[in-house]
Amino acid sequence: MIRIVSTGRLAAAAAHTEAALAVHEPHLVDGFVRHLPYAADTVGRRLRAALVREDLTPATAGGTRHAFHRVEYPNAGVADPVDLLAGIDPDGTMSAEIRNAVLNLALAMARRTDNLPTGTDPDSTAVAHERLAVAGHNLHPCGRTRLGWDTGDVLAHDLEAGHTGIGFVAVRDDSHLGDDLGQWLRTRVDGIPDAPPGHRVQPVHAWQLDMVTSRYRELFADGTLRRLDGQIDAIPTAALRTLLLPGGHYLKLSLDIQVTSTRRSISVASTRNGPALSTLLTRMIDNDPDGSRLLLMTEPAGAAVPAGSGRDLSAIARTGLTGRLHNGEQALPGGALPLLAAGLVDESGGDPAAWLTAYARLLLPPLLRLLADGVALEAHLQNCLPTFTGGHPHRLALRDLAGLRLHPGRLTDAGHRLELWPGSVVGTNDTEILRAKLGYTALQAHLGELIIRLGESHDLDEPHAWRLVRDIVDDTYDQLGGHRHAAADHSWLIAATVPHKALVRMRLAGTGDIHIPVGNPLHG
Repeated sequence: MIRIVSTGRLAAAAAHTEAALAVHEPHLVDGFVRHLPYAADTVGRRLRAALVREDLTPATAGGTRHAFHRVEYPNAGVADPVDLLAGIDPDGTMSAEIRNAVLNLALAMARRTDNLPTGTDPDSTAVAHERLAVAGHNLHPCGRTRLGWDTGDVLAHDLEAGHTGIGFVAVRDDSHLGDDLGQWLRTRVDGIPDAPPGHRVQPVHAWQLDMVTSRYRELFADGTLRRLDGQIDAIPTAALRTLLLPGGHYLKLSLDIQVTSTRRSISVASTRNGPALSTLLTRMIDNDPDGSRLLLMTEPAGAAVPAGSGRDLSAIARTGLTGRLHNGEQALPGGALPLLAAGLVDESGGDPAAWLTAYARLLLPPLLRLLADGVALEAHLQNCLPTFTGGHPHRLALRDLAGLRLHPGRLTDAGHRLELWPGSVVGTNDTEILRAKLGYTALQAHLGELIIRLGESHDLDEPHAWRLVRDIVDDTYDQLGGHRHAAADHSWLIAATVPHKALVRMRLAGTGDIHIPVGNPLHG
């Protein structure tokens, strides 16, 4: 049973949001208030599950156990999810993030429509479907956190707004690093302003533009940066900082707000590595036996302004799917797939085990072969856009290269060489880090979620489902035969325990990745 939020800090924060809505969008007030208890319970359930999964609180009665030490509860058990952090979050940092997530989820639900989203091309249709996954990341309790935005900013720029803007600054040539994104845009989109002599045009998210104008006053004063007139429209994706442009092109732009656990500015290294990684991965995919079933959304250009943090004016171009799909092929965002999988199973004939087998055969073999050659893709749901024909899994589109991991030694063994930008975090000589990246994202966060949802919709037996996945893993490594790294990877993936990314522990510690061991359904 969902309790009514009526007192305490959450109620006070909700009152502040309600007052802001009364000014900006009064028609949303009733929906926001109506959805607030459900939003609090949704965030609370995810937090409760994460606390148990990460051994921060003991498991209590009433939960349903799943693979990888996952326990799901029917409700949060509290009206304010922050109460679950009592004694765990002494400085209140994560508590603020949790409350912010509740408020933004309630607001998103008030803005959500019941109509099935559509678009005019594969990219706009996929982005529209992302709005179905209103709660955000399937495991993270802070999936709707937007720290740094006030209510007016959320209304103007969040996923449910359906549109936002891209502004432009001119950057003096000696302060610009990377590709000329103004020129890249000019050949694809109308309305790109010209740069004055000795400058290049750099795209900037509309919200970020006001922030950097204030933060870098001296650079605007001395002519290093110049704010340009004009703005073009764009569609926010679930990633918020990644915007869809007309014609199926994307820009990933620095956005200095916190979404889930991370501030969404972009490092200089990401802007320079993206094109090089795109070339490497394209070559590796072209040589893969299943390469024809993979669609890489490449990052052909990127640029930064190495001033201040070096992260505030970065931008990366990304290719889309428009013009690349076959007749009858539909691309769906992985973030919405847990909500859509049941319908796809029914459309394909109604056999959840057969559908899961086909889907896992699409997902895992190419990722495991790339792992053996030194590339661990961050293949969680949010980075994947599987395609379907008649409900059947058909191809897999992969996007966003910033979170992958590369092992230089393995790449060399496979005949590849890549010079990463100095200080890049994507390179590692630690095979544990490499394997954990793929194991957590593809198996735990991705297939683990789908298996749970198919159990709910089609009574798919969870142990049986994981045996099907294990068969695919075994078959893939049988085909790899004498590959130098295959046997060790195989043993790691089917070991009794595997590392789980501890999202709450990471927020409480304020550090990078933290992993804890969890039981592995692929063992035995």
